[in-house]
Amino acid sequence: MVDRRQTEKRRHPRFKLDVEIKINSRSAGDITGHALGIGEFGMSAILVIEVPIGEVVQLEFKLPTGRVKVLAFVRNKTAFRYGFEFVRPNAAQAVINSSCAVLPRSEAVNP
Repeated sequence: MVDRRQTEKRRHPRFKLDVEIKINSRSAGDITGHALGIGEFGMSAILVIEVPIGEVVQLEFKLPTGRVKVLAFVRNKTAFRYGFEFVRPNAAQAVINSSCAVLPRSEAVNP
């Protein structure tokens, strides 16, 4: 049996998150997307409008422990799925951390 930690590519655990997300982008304007997962340092979402990798955007979404507005770097993109890394430090970190403690862990492994 293979140790799950050896197959996990992420440095930090991800948790399932199924909510609407609002993105404010300098290049693309205001966008609505759908969050797929979150961790203490970033999240993933589906967007139908292209946002450049490397851009800093503002994300706004609802977590079990409160609403969050946070700045994030657009780190990667695969088709319509985007990966965001939260800009640190940020005022929303306590809400993000407390929500990660109550959300179910995601089984998805990101290559």
